[in-house]
Amino acid sequence: MQSLENCPRCGDLFVKSLRSVCNKCHKEVEDMFQKVYTFIRKRDNRQAKMEEVVESTGVPEEDITRFIKEGRIHLNQFPNLTYSCESCGSPIREGRICSSCKSGIESGLQAEEREKERLEKEEEERKRHQTYHSMGNRWN
Repeated sequence: MQSLENCPRCGDLFVKSLRSVCNKCHKEVEDMFQKVYTFIRKRDNRQAKMEEVVESTGVPEEDITRFIKEGRIHLNQFPNLTYSCESCGSPIREGRICSSCKSGIESGLQAEEREKERLEKEEEERKRHQTYHSMGNRWN
């Protein structure tokens, strides 16, 4: 469904349909992509790191990272090209977070789950204990 919105890049009004930016900004993004892709496609530049690509093309690192995350640039052809983990900033080649941050999040979730189960068990035991006491008072 089409709606009238402001472009998140330049602020101009545009009819949002398939693209999330206006036509002018879309053309700029495509030009930036072509600059980056042309640079890294050259045999001499395939070993380039992110900083070298940014410096040589003038394209911001955030935009290059977005091209990678969108699947427009495949890192298997460019072994030294990485981007930052969203949590700790260490270099990664896929996803949003590195394996150590992922492990930390998973262990935190597991600890939270164990604590929840422990509290539920305590509550169940407390209810059972209360039931036995109330039953004992009935028979006296």
